[in-house]
Amino acid sequence: MPEAFIIDAVRTPVGKRGGALAAMHSADLAAHTLSALMRRTGVDPGAVDDVILGCCDTIGSQAGDIARSAWLVAGLPDHVPGVTIDRQCGSSQQAVHFAAQGVMSGTQDLVVAGGVQNMSAIPISAAMLVGQQYGFTTPFAESPGWAARYGDADVSQFNSAEMIAEKWDISREEMEEFALASHTRARTAIAEGRFEREIEPVALPDGQSFDTDQCPRETSLEKMAGLEPLAPGGRITAAVASQICDASTAMLIASEAAVAEHNLTPRARVHHLSVRGDDPIWMLTGPIRATAHALKRTGLAIEDIDLFECNEAFASVVLAWMKETGAPHDKVNVNGGGIALGHPIGATGTRLMTTLLNELERTGGRYGLQTMCEGGGQANVTIIERL
Repeated sequence: MPEAFIIDAVRTPVGKRGGALAAMHSADLAAHTLSALMRRTGVDPGAVDDVILGCCDTIGSQAGDIARSAWLVAGLPDHVPGVTIDRQCGSSQQAVHFAAQGVMSGTQDLVVAGGVQNMSAIPISAAMLVGQQYGFTTPFAESPGWAARYGDADVSQFNSAEMIAEKWDISREEMEEFALASHTRARTAIAEGRFEREIEPVALPDGQSFDTDQCPRETSLEKMAGLEPLAPGGRITAAVASQICDASTAMLIASEAAVAEHNLTPRARVHHLSVRGDDPIWMLTGPIRATAHALKRTGLAIEDIDLFECNEAFASVVLAWMKETGAPHDKVNVNGGGIALGHPIGATGTRLMTTLLNELERTGGRYGLQTMCEGGGQANVTIIERL
């Protein structure tokens, strides 16, 4: 089967809610990383077959196929098409899957994959709120078919995070220790310059250069213990949940023929890609089933994987996944995760993969596995092999 190679990957720094990127139009935010990717790789932009970007809540500045508009805003050739996809939190990871599948099918040679989300400008679930004008409170509340299958069960990521903590007997204190480790690892990574290669600084209107992730905090277990739970009597607090933020990402996926034709040097090979579903009411348990499926398909064991990225939507999600898979914490989210670095929904998949790629190179690891929980009870898994 033809191979799909990762040539390069770039991202903006992650801006905190209301922070450095809050006022930036989403198309310009995505255009920034598209331009940087083309410049860094030296590829003729006119040779790109397609641009696939993940984005959720595609209204306002994110509406109208932002993959297409961002490419045009970047001043890149207008004959190159673009498509925007929504697999909830896994949208840009799925963008990489579609790009790799296009290359592996032999129908495409150069595909850009990435994602964008300005959560400061377009709040999470904004599209659902818009729907209320037309009498829809959620995408499924008024569906007779949904009600026949799932009744009136609470479809909520917060409820799912609580259910997971209870089922896997994960205490609030255990989650807070995990959250503190995320912040500590992220601040260490920043201090040691581990993200510098993957970040393309953004010139701000005031003339400053924004080049460092804004979300990691100086915090403590004592501060976390003082927070009120999101639900009365619950274990989940804001301290153990991912942060709302803004960012964009882009990766170039190439065929073997394109590597030769454009004189490119691949950084990694896509070793495996898959996606699985799980109970949509539990919603966030998908990575457990998806990881087991991926390892079975590849014949790899947890011990064969050098580094893992499991998105920190909530601490309970990753802790339950580690308990079920046996993945050791010292190999999981080693530079921090969504609790510390933020979760810019449409861009998170390729943000994780960009960091995973760079960390494999820094440490000399061979295989990196990435997974993340997604709305609807889904989860993507990508295994990349450093070259």
